[in-house]
Amino acid sequence: MTQDELKALVGQAALKYVVPGEIVGVGTGSTVNKFIDALVTIKDQIKGAVSSSEASTVRLKALGIPVFDSNEVESLSVYIDGADEIDHQGHMVKGGGAALTREKIVAAQSKQFVCIADESKLVDALGAFPLPVEVIPMATARVMRQFAAMGGTAAVRLKDGQPLVTDNGQHIVDVKGLKITDPVAFETAVSQWPGVVTVGVFALQKAQVCLLGTAQGVKTLNF
Repeated sequence: MTQDELKALVGQAALKYVVPGEIVGVGTGSTVNKFIDALVTIKDQIKGAVSSSEASTVRLKALGIPVFDSNEVESLSVYIDGADEIDHQGHMVKGGGAALTREKIVAAQSKQFVCIADESKLVDALGAFPLPVEVIPMATARVMRQFAAMGGTAAVRLKDGQPLVTDNGQHIVDVKGLKITDPVAFETAVSQWPGVVTVGVFALQKAQVCLLGTAQGVKTLNF
């Protein structure tokens, strides 16, 4: 199967985690887009969604699924989102789509995080994928120096030759060359750096379930 077909497979499989009559947390990215497409088939069974990005909100609304502001919803039974990397404990690197801050907010509201991904995303240790970090622009150079001191190589993410601006009005720094052996400690430490809005390690808000698209079908990992 192609990567696109694997994404469609796990998007469809995630429907069984959606609780009828409730609001579902919806992430961001190409795999989540497949889940949104599948969600349309049961949209009459749910109240709507809380979305982690403007892009997902537009897609949901276009398909007739009501979108609620996260402040209107006390808690969510499930949050379904993809990952750039996921390890064997359910820790993830996320933010390739620049929505990591809102993704982490919705994940924190949710009782269960279900990660949907193809098997190329499963790793023994996080860090091969460049780590996204959302940063307040005036802190960018200093944060990049702090990563350099840890052995990482950081660069500001660009769009059309200019720094990409997130849905929150901030910039993204992508860091290569890290091997994150203790994701909880790493996330906790970097989150304290002045100017860091959100680090793309999801260890405190890790996945409880991963639906992994493989050539043999969907493999369910429980953490």
